[in-house]
Amino acid sequence: MGSPDFAVPTLAALVEAGHEIACVYSQPPKPAGRGKALRSTAVHAWAEARGIEVRTPASLKGAEAQAEFAAVQADAAIVVAYGLILPKAVLDATRLGCFNLHGSLLPRWRGAAPMQRAIAAGDVETGVQVMAMEVGLDTGGIYATARTPISAQDTTGTLHDRLASLGAALMVEALPQIAAGALPCVPQAQDGIAYAAKIDRAETKIDWAKPADVLDRAIRAFSPFPGAWCLLPDGARAKILLCQAEAGEGAAGTALDDRLLIACGQGALRLLKVQREGKGALDATDFLRGNPVSAGSIFS
Repeated sequence: MGSPDFAVPTLAALVEAGHEIACVYSQPPKPAGRGKALRSTAVHAWAEARGIEVRTPASLKGAEAQAEFAAVQADAAIVVAYGLILPKAVLDATRLGCFNLHGSLLPRWRGAAPMQRAIAAGDVETGVQVMAMEVGLDTGGIYATARTPISAQDTTGTLHDRLASLGAALMVEALPQIAAGALPCVPQAQDGIAYAAKIDRAETKIDWAKPADVLDRAIRAFSPFPGAWCLLPDGARAKILLCQAEAGEGAAGTALDDRLLIACGQGALRLLKVQREGKGALDATDFLRGNPVSAGSIFS
């Protein structure tokens, strides 16, 4: 049961390990692109291309959807970024239970955006965990953990790919041990609980009055999607996808040189990758060829 790219490596690893995938559940296709044609999720497309049955209910709360799920008679449900709530009737319908791959070190960053929140908060480590699912939001016990450091260069994009790979290996390793009763389910700690709220578009607007290190983390947390953004000196919107904090002083939002060093409330940010609206992302050197910036220009 999964939807985005993050879930595909786990599904692929389960197939490669010889598990029988009785059925795949994924979010329904949604309008995408300029033509608003319906687009299947990454998991849906991967499974369908390999002849695996895919179901896309809009909800699992109804009796009919729950009966259809129970009729699969699955040994276990593996859930990775599915995006729908699993009611108790679904959680209780498999022989072994439902097991979620979560992208944080619980109980820190329960919820929808654990990778983004970990980077934005300045966490130095994160990981993936195989957890037992229950009615509460990411409150179940932990079966297995894989850890990874968060570097000063990591974006959500780089962390996403690393955790997806780690998680796939962890699930394949843990599942047979869970089935054999050889892995204990350790309750989560009651201290250190933090919730990773879904990213609100309003918080992606860059406030240059904030310190450079805070903005650096936010920009990396929102890169590549949805992208932290600002207005260029000519008024066009641009996403800032990569930067680095440097020394510098000036009025917040002012360009301190002609190479995209922008003053912040404390310190400054050197913009390294910029995507002007309607254009592709460019490294700073290529961006400046078509969008020259003079010292004193204002970013807002």
